[in-house]
Amino acid sequence: MSDFDRSAAARWGSGAARAGASEIDQGLRSYMLGVYNYMTVGLAITGLVALGVNMLATTDPSNAVARMGGTGLTSLGVAIYASPLKWVIMLLPLAFVFFFSFRIDKMTASTARSVFMLFAAAMGLSLSSILLVYTGVSITRAFFITAATFGGLSLYGYTTKRNLSAMGSFLIMGVIGLCIASVVNLFLQSSALQFGLSVLSVLIFAGLTAYDTQSIKEMYYVNDDMETATKKSVNGALMLYLDFINIFTSLLNLTGSRNN
Repeated sequence: MSDFDRSAAARWGSGAARAGASEIDQGLRSYMLGVYNYMTVGLAITGLVALGVNMLATTDPSNAVARMGGTGLTSLGVAIYASPLKWVIMLLPLAFVFFFSFRIDKMTASTARSVFMLFAAAMGLSLSSILLVYTGVSITRAFFITAATFGGLSLYGYTTKRNLSAMGSFLIMGVIGLCIASVVNLFLQSSALQFGLSVLSVLIFAGLTAYDTQSIKEMYYVNDDMETATKKSVNGALMLYLDFINIFTSLLNLTGSRNN
């Protein structure tokens, strides 16, 4: 999966209360730390699930039920990588995002956390297939490049005084275009179009990282109760998680070395 609906971002009002500067700074730091902590836990779950599923789904070719390229598959591997179930697995994270977007207002904070963690696990299941396609070195390299890029852009979004809302509206339109073009390319199977979409995806989600960070910062309100603040933190973590995953998968498509 690469592109996702982002309507959860619009569920919350923005602005910080005009209280004492030190009170706002301390509360804002705590709030943003919560966002990044949830995001980090989500990425860790995704990575562990992807690795675990891949280990269960692959085996030595001599013991394999079937093969995909040079990789031997177990019965589980055949089910999730080579049967119609793979389409359900591919779309499952998108279903979670839509559910989260439309139900966040009615969820408790604990439910929001649980749904986010389940979403991260579903994403890990979906992304486990990249371990069949790309070398471990390529995946590691793409991850660290993504982490460095994401960190710099998120820091810019947090510290800049420039209003990024106009840029954000343009970039969200770009996401919609990417979604449509990606669906079209499922039928065309054009490598040139896929390359172009990967380049655009890196650029668009890099910009959205800065924009989303600023938007998440503006969601903070000093008088929020713990329940509301936690839900905002989880919602913000989802936004940044999606930016990170989309940059990562697009960079992997551009720079990854494939398994023989």
